[in-house]
Amino acid sequence: MTAEAPARRRSLARDHDFRALWAGDAFGQLGAQLAMLAIPVLAVNTLAATAWEMGALTAAESAAFLLIGLPAGAWVDRLRKRRVLIGADLVRATVLAAVVACALTDTLTMPILYAAALVMSCATVFFDVAHQSYVPSLVGLDHVVEGNAKLQATASVAQVAGPALGGQLLRFVSAGAVVGVNVVTYLLSIVFVSRIRAVEELPPREDRKPILHEIREGLAFVLHQPLLVRMVACTSIGNLGWSVISALETLFVLRVLGLSPAALGTALSAASVGGLLGALVGERAARLVGEARLIPVSALAMVAPGVLVPLAGVLPWPPMISLVVGLGLTFFSMVVYNIATVSFRQRLCPPRLLGRMNASVRFIVWGSMPVGGLLGGWLGAWLGVVPALWVGVVISAASTLPVVLSPLVTMTTLPRYEEQPVEQAAPQTS
Repeated sequence: MTAEAPARRRSLARDHDFRALWAGDAFGQLGAQLAMLAIPVLAVNTLAATAWEMGALTAAESAAFLLIGLPAGAWVDRLRKRRVLIGADLVRATVLAAVVACALTDTLTMPILYAAALVMSCATVFFDVAHQSYVPSLVGLDHVVEGNAKLQATASVAQVAGPALGGQLLRFVSAGAVVGVNVVTYLLSIVFVSRIRAVEELPPREDRKPILHEIREGLAFVLHQPLLVRMVACTSIGNLGWSVISALETLFVLRVLGLSPAALGTALSAASVGGLLGALVGERAARLVGEARLIPVSALAMVAPGVLVPLAGVLPWPPMISLVVGLGLTFFSMVVYNIATVSFRQRLCPPRLLGRMNASVRFIVWGSMPVGGLLGGWLGAWLGVVPALWVGVVISAASTLPVVLSPLVTMTTLPRYEEQPVEQAAPQTS
């Protein structure tokens, strides 16, 4: 019997609990992609949002990672991850239902969108921290790369299907109605995640420490891992640059390039094929290049295609080509980078610290995003949309330095938790 167990786990597609998580994640990702298209279009076309207002909206969508990112990790470590995932999806569905109601009754305003984005970002903080902390315990450390690759593949498929579906829907219905479809996808996510059978073992209550102590413990782990610090710095600076670009992307496509919302959805969908390919080759690329060296290689590969976005309006071919190629190659490299870095930190961290470690990482790497959103809005209003996009590209290029100028370039394998000395695996918590 024991000899057959590894064969049954050779593919996580055969594991009931992972399938339930996988299906729930698929619907959640699809809905998120619809919202990422529909809400900015709603702001630009219905509410006539300015560059500054779009920057503020982008900032609100990720502000919670700065506001509650650190305590969220300590709370998640005390809770059952399955319940956190369900609760976060329920909050997001409820908030989006309120947005739909306001849009249908002509009472929607930018402050309402800001508030909705902020509440949703709070729910997303808990969802993302719980989700990344749940995978290792659900599938085992030996399967985290496979699990992350499958989840990244699902996210990439959603990035392909979501904008395409949203773009087609926008031909016939309002952006508010498209947001309503997102409500349904979050409810379906709840249904599937509820089917997970595994019951987590929570740490004994007597082992809990004051929450500030546990927050320091998670931060200490991240800051005492030299390779992890470099990856976190790269991701944080990169997110700052891409948030500048994201804040102005819808304005750029709809107003500067003069394309339709349906064309925007088609461009994002076609570009997301690159992300899907990245998810499919992520494991193979790690074996071919080396899991450590793949990180600086994929970080560098994200930079060059990004210049095609601000050049889309001046190059001697249709702007759609520049958008699709530039974003597609960037998404490909970004997904490969994410698979490598997320799998590394999941295998490096002691299980009891996973929630706090992921929250600490998210606090740093996503905390730069609201800053980037506000910076993009301010630069767009001051310099103009296209010059502001170039600033985002330059910041993204600078983000590669921490991993390119590091030992990762000459390494092939990465350390993992089992290989860490006790004192390194559990940093000082005094």
